[in-house]
Amino acid sequence: MGELTDKAKGIANEISGNAKQASDDPATRAEGHAQERKGEAQNLKGKVKGALGDKI
Repeated sequence: MGELTDKAKGIANEISGNAKQASDDPATRAEGHAQERKGEAQNLKGKVKGALGDKI
């Protein structure tokens, strides 16, 4: 079940990060870039959990 949670959180962070990157404020753009990367990592974590299944 953690797989779906990680993927959902990852997608949400990616979307929010992309929205922040559209800002005119450089600090907000940087924060958005970091948040997008965090979301990509969470999504990858969910995919790994799914691939390993009950082994973890």
